[in-house]
Amino acid sequence: MIDDQLPDVEDMQRIAAEVGYSETAFAARSGEGAFRVRYFAPESEVPFCGHATIALGAALAESVGPGRYDLVLNHAEISVTGAIDDEGMSAALQSPPTSSRPAEPALVAAALDLFGLDADDLDGRLPPGLVEAGARHLALALVSRERLSRMAYDLEQGRTLMREHGLVTISLVHVAGERRFDARNAFASGGVLEDPATGAAAAALAGYLRDLGWPHGGSIEIAQGDDMGMPSRITAEIPPTPGSSIRVSGRVRRI
Repeated sequence: MIDDQLPDVEDMQRIAAEVGYSETAFAARSGEGAFRVRYFAPESEVPFCGHATIALGAALAESVGPGRYDLVLNHAEISVTGAIDDEGMSAALQSPPTSSRPAEPALVAAALDLFGLDADDLDGRLPPGLVEAGARHLALALVSRERLSRMAYDLEQGRTLMREHGLVTISLVHVAGERRFDARNAFASGGVLEDPATGAAAAALAGYLRDLGWPHGGSIEIAQGDDMGMPSRITAEIPPTPGSSIRVSGRVRRI
């Protein structure tokens, strides 16, 4: 929703629940080329949502005009650039700063239990981490792509775990190559079983790879949504400066 002012919080939460998608973005003009933005999942507000920002960038390109727009979030200021070409709409965002740290063993154990995994399912090249780029995620890398495809968990148990630890999503990833990852993101904290695309988690993962010294070559591609029948391709560009913003981009389709 793009308007001159934001609705009341209660109305935004109600609308997001009625829409029923992972997030609904609400944007209000706050100056020349700038917008105040808030994101609501069906059951909660989230501080930053990448795929909704990409969608907003395309919507702004269509309704206001292609170009760069400054966005003021609850706890960060970012930007999004929307474009329209012969192939359709696309957008690229600059994320909030990134940070990461190792995940506590008790949290990892609880997450493994949630998904019916054990320690042998984890890829030691990418240890469990709490990763952030405007929102907090738990990243778990799995050895097997087939095991990733079978992701399943109890929504209520996941909601309790994620909210207890301040997690927006739990991101399960499989290393398909040094610069290519498959991902699934459980989003029980917002009342959604799974995201088809999670730009915030993509930015956080990219920052984590940089912190680990992973040979990313300056960018990675994340394949997400395939197991849901909603394939998404996310590109994350990774500058060398630790903690700096990640550029996340993708093409957009109209629902």
